[in-house]
Amino acid sequence: MNTILSRFARFALVAGLAMAAAACNYTSFPDPQLSARDVELLALAPKSLNRDLDPARARYRMPNPTKERVPGTIVVDTQARFLYFVEEGNTVLRYEISPGEEAHQWTGIATIGRKVEWPSWTPGPTARKMNPALPGTVPGGPENPLGARAIYLHDERGRDTEYRIHGTNEPDMIGLPVSLGCIRMHNIDAIDLYNRVKIGSKVVVL
Repeated sequence: MNTILSRFARFALVAGLAMAAAACNYTSFPDPQLSARDVELLALAPKSLNRDLDPARARYRMPNPTKERVPGTIVVDTQARFLYFVEEGNTVLRYEISPGEEAHQWTGIATIGRKVEWPSWTPGPTARKMNPALPGTVPGGPENPLGARAIYLHDERGRDTEYRIHGTNEPDMIGLPVSLGCIRMHNIDAIDLYNRVKIGSKVVVL
């Protein structure tokens, strides 16, 4: 009986959150179109069992809650663990993310300097110090830590900050502060964002 009541309570909570989201003018939007290569590699990538189970953290189009108004701007809310892509008409697309661990979190303004599909990964000094056994370079693919897409963040002088907005091979960790400062997304969300953002766009990390 307790199990049945627990399941009912969970269902009621989920349904209530979904209704609340609808009342707040949140609307869902479809997954991006995938290339044949994306379909093949995503089929081999680790799958998340938790994605979209919590409507309060689902991917939505919603009224713009940020101070940024220029379409194409990205705003990363480290504490709330959401990334917002600013659209025309003062709406945003909201994606759930994983920010850096507390010791590696940062704030500031960056610019998108590069975009890569199924990128390779070259571990930086911090990652290598933590795990000296890491290879020199990890080739792109379903097991790569950068996942399906990487968006490279540059500073005001055009230099690579070594921070990325990227997919993941650990989808069940999305929503938790686990990285060395990069912003992780579900692979399907990283593909969607990648398709929308442009080189030179502003990124604000709060």
